[in-house]
Amino acid sequence: MFEEDGVFIITSWLLSLEAWQQALVGTGFTYFMTALGAGLVFFFKEIKKDILNMMLGFAAGVMIAASFWSLLDPAIKQAEENGSIAWLVVSFGFGLGGLFLYIADKTLPHMHFGPNHEKEGLPSHLKRTILLVFSITLHNIPEGLAVGVAFGAANSADDPKKAVLAAISVALGIGIQNFPEGAAVSIPLRQENLSRKKAFLYGQASGIVEPIAGIIGAVLVTKVTLLLPYALAFAAGAMIYVVVEELIPEAQQTVTSERHFAVFGLMLGFIIMMILDVALG
Repeated sequence: MFEEDGVFIITSWLLSLEAWQQALVGTGFTYFMTALGAGLVFFFKEIKKDILNMMLGFAAGVMIAASFWSLLDPAIKQAEENGSIAWLVVSFGFGLGGLFLYIADKTLPHMHFGPNHEKEGLPSHLKRTILLVFSITLHNIPEGLAVGVAFGAANSADDPKKAVLAAISVALGIGIQNFPEGAAVSIPLRQENLSRKKAFLYGQASGIVEPIAGIIGAVLVTKVTLLLPYALAFAAGAMIYVVVEELIPEAQQTVTSERHFAVFGLMLGFIIMMILDVALG
C-alpha cells in the first residue's frame, strides 16, 4: 500500500509539470546515477575485465529491451493512431537514428575503451582522457533522447498517467544501467594515471549530455506531435547503433572462454528493463 501511494504521489507530481520539466527530472535521475557510478573510483582503482564486460553487456541489454518496449512498440501504435503507414514511419525514424549516430561517430573525436584504444572521428589533438569521455558521451545522447521523448509522449497520450509510468520505467532502466556505465568510465580513467577526483569529474561529465538531449526531445515532440512516432523510432535506432557498434564489440574484446560474462550481463539487463516496461508500462 505504501509503495502504491508512493508511485501515485510521484506520478501525480510529474503530471503537474510541463513535458520538458518532466524530461529534466527523468534525465536528472539518469545523470545522478552516472555520477554515482563514477564515484566508485574513490573506492576502487582497478576493474576486472570480466566485471567490465558484464557492465557493458548489462547496458546493452537494457538498451535493446528499451528500444522495443519503450520506443518502437509505442511508435507503431502512435503512427497507427495518426493514420500513417506504421511500418514506413517507424522504419524511417529507426534508420535515421542509426544514421545520425553514424555521422556523429565519424565526426566527433573519441577513443574506445578497448585494449587498442582505437580512435574515431575527425583528427584531433585533444588529450586521450577527453577522447575517452567523448566516447561515452556519444552513448548518452540517445539515452537522454529516449527519456525525453518518452515523457513528451505523455503530453498527448489518451491515458497520461499510464504514459508517465511508462516514461518513468525508461528513466529507471537507463538510470540503472548508467550506474555501472559511470564506473566503467571513471575507473579506467584512473588507470590512465588521473587522480581519483579528476577521474570522477570526467566520468560524471559524460552524463551531462543526457538532460540536454532529453529536454530537446521532449520539446520537439510536444511542439510537433506528428513527430512523436518518428522521434521514438529515432531514439531506438540510435540506441541499437550504440549497442552493435560499440558496447557489444568492446565487451567481446577478450578470450573466447571469458565472453560469457558479457552475455550474462546482456541477458540480465534485458530482463530487468523488460520487467520495468511490462510492470509500469
